[in-house]
Amino acid sequence: MIMHAESRPNSGRNEMTTQNFARENVGDSAPRVNMGSTERWASGLIGGALAVYGLRKLSVSGLLAAGIGAVIVRRAVGGHCPLYNSMNIDTRRSEPARPEEYFHKSIHVEHVVTINKPAAELYRFWRDFSNLPRIMNHLESVTVRDATRSHWVAKAPAGNRVEWDAEIINDEPDRLIAWRSLGNATVDNAGSVRFIEAPGGRGTEVRVVLDYIPPAGQVGRLVAKLFGEEPKQQISEDLRRFKQVMETGEAPNVEGQSSGERSPG
Repeated sequence: MIMHAESRPNSGRNEMTTQNFARENVGDSAPRVNMGSTERWASGLIGGALAVYGLRKLSVSGLLAAGIGAVIVRRAVGGHCPLYNSMNIDTRRSEPARPEEYFHKSIHVEHVVTINKPAAELYRFWRDFSNLPRIMNHLESVTVRDATRSHWVAKAPAGNRVEWDAEIINDEPDRLIAWRSLGNATVDNAGSVRFIEAPGGRGTEVRVVLDYIPPAGQVGRLVAKLFGEEPKQQISEDLRRFKQVMETGEAPNVEGQSSGERSPG
């Protein structure tokens, strides 16, 4: 005999339908999306690249790398990061990263080089951001929009590319240029370059400071190293290239030979 719901004891207030049970006990426990679309996209690229890299290694370390890549991809697809959840972080936003985020989460890079040229000349070259791809191999292009804003396109690990808009936040002629990325950047970043007269009239000390927040946190930093994109090494090489361009008028190509490009006046 089939007992209908109406005839069950206490069926009215205490009974829960299958639909309500699923909604209240499954739906509420589903992982909450706490990653922005840009971070999910970048994490998917990084995780996929790491998985492919690991599988090609055919070794224990390779399998481990592939496993990490699979976890990153799953994180990107689901849009949920347990670590973010425990720290009450939500990256679904369109505004630039806050200063405290750079302090707690960014990778900090700093390097200095002395160039035998006046600060004013070095400042003029750098202030036109469209010149920077000549000295920075990881940059494909920088398009100047107006007096303070520009659009940057850079190479990323595994043959990918990232883009962002940036604005100048501090500009002291012949002394300092500082900038930061705007909202919806694939990789939040901020940087500055100072031009300081070197002791004894030996030219100008050029000090570059860069902070960026990798889209997959410290895992993103590890993957960058695996693919030869370590930022400290990049900045060191970029400044050596800047020195050569400004002092000799020529930039080395990938084989270390000169390209014959002349420095601006």
